[in-house]
Amino acid sequence: MLGDRAVNRLGYGAMQLAGKGVFGPPRDRAEAAAVLREVVESGVNHIDTSDFYGPHVTNEIIREALHPYRDDLVIVTKVGARRGVDASWIPAFTKEELTQAVHDNLRNLGLDGIDVVNLRAMFSVHGPAEGSIEESLTVLADLKHQGLIRHIGLSNVTTRQVEEGRRITDIVCVQNMYNLANRSDDAMIDRLAAEGTAYVPFFPLGGFSPLQSSTLSDVAARLGATPMQVALAWLLKRAPNILLIPGTSSRVHLRENLAAAEVDLPAGAMAELDGMVPA
Repeated sequence: MLGDRAVNRLGYGAMQLAGKGVFGPPRDRAEAAAVLREVVESGVNHIDTSDFYGPHVTNEIIREALHPYRDDLVIVTKVGARRGVDASWIPAFTKEELTQAVHDNLRNLGLDGIDVVNLRAMFSVHGPAEGSIEESLTVLADLKHQGLIRHIGLSNVTTRQVEEGRRITDIVCVQNMYNLANRSDDAMIDRLAAEGTAYVPFFPLGGFSPLQSSTLSDVAARLGATPMQVALAWLLKRAPNILLIPGTSSRVHLRENLAAAEVDLPAGAMAELDGMVPA
């Protein structure tokens, strides 16, 4: 669940639909649109995006390919950053920046209200770092009160920031980096699972540094699956509150990712993967 919306556990992340470095237009816009259409035709009903992908590019392609949207489709976006002309990622936490970002997402997606908006903390570009999110989150809570946002989540945050956020508004999901090789959020995942809050790992396959492990490859070979399918299957089995948003700009790769839901990890294979030494 994402708030009051039921979603399949395998969703889709739209980041890779933008150009190189998540900046500028894609090399093949028609293929990007075809990927999105196959996403929803395959039964995926959870798409993760942001207007700072491109910027504006992924949201515009989503609207062009899928609008009017299916009733069961949940679109999740994020705010809290903007892009420099050099493709840099710049914090955008002021009331004016956050309000403009929400309106940009609404316009470019062709929506009157957004299902979920994640506030991405930008105290560090490279990972969660402490700092108060109260002022920024209060802005989103006000936009929620206005009906422009239905639910609020957090991204790139610490446990302390999640606790701070919950004192301000309901938090329906946390979106942090997590995968087989990066497990610093183990305790957070377990706590959120006990509380019934979704955890949505970004870079579930390693992101710009794809996962590589002889253990992962060996398990995959025995199961007749690809290493990336096994990595996704491990996440699905890791905790019931994990929702996946693997991204791709290829229909072939999309089909491979979705097939991960059919990979059955026996206890022995799960134990091997659990025993991998995280980065």
